Amino acid sequence: MGDRLLKKLYVVGIGAGNYEGMTVGAVRALGRVDLIVGYTVYCDLLKPYFPDKEFLSTPMMHEMERCRMALEHAADGKVCAMVSSGDAGIYGMAAPVLALAPAYGVEVEVIVGVTAASSGAALLGAPLTADFAVISLSDLLMPYEVIERRLCAAAQGDFCIVLYNPSSRKRADYLQRACEIVLRTRAPETICGIAQNIGRAGESFRVLSLAELAKTPVDMFTTVFIGNSTTACIGGKMVTPRSPV
Repeated sequence: MGDRLLKKLYVVGIGAGNYEGMTVGAVRALGRVDLIVGYTVYCDLLKPYFPDKEFLSTPMMHEMERCRMALEHAADGKVCAMVSSGDAGIYGMAAPVLALAPAYGVEVEVIVGVTAASSGAALLGAPLTADFAVISLSDLLMPYEVIERRLCAAAQGDFCIVLYNPSSRKRADYLQRACEIVLRTRAPETICGIAQNIGRAGESFRVLSLAELAKTPVDMFTTVFIGNSTTACIGGKMVTPRSPV
């Protein structure tokens, strides 16, 4: 009842979308809402686990429409959740919801989720034990020149690098271009990894060199890991030591 009086909207990171990969907080938040709003694919992943909930979805590229839809229903008195894959605050829906919420008089609570950098790293072994940078290769909202500059800086700083959105039909060569940038300062033998369909049917991972990665086709359901100068392949796993010595 308290949530209804507050006009409450939860922004929930659902991890990869499988029940086991969601945080306890995410499950509890979704359990107490009336309405779940999200991208069509994410809603379809959740429906088997929350069959008693009302769902509203929009296709990809309709993020702001989705935010307004959730806020309007919350302002009308429904306890709502806006769901986002991974963590809602990492390339997710938390920022646009928080930016729009004051105009609707709705209180927003962000519920942490497990981002692909964490879940993919667990599949691969321990690639992120040292400092790392997360960079999206999608240029829908970010100019490619900025992405390239950040890749250069991360490579030069010897950070482990996690690449989100590494490829799409319109960006088929973006991973190759990213690898070429990193290869300016890193050896072709640098240990890398790819994690695909994390927490979903067809889940797989592979450890490979940076030179091999540059020639490997991937899709939007792939998260890419590029090791630093100390990353090794140990027992088929990608391992970055906590200290370089």
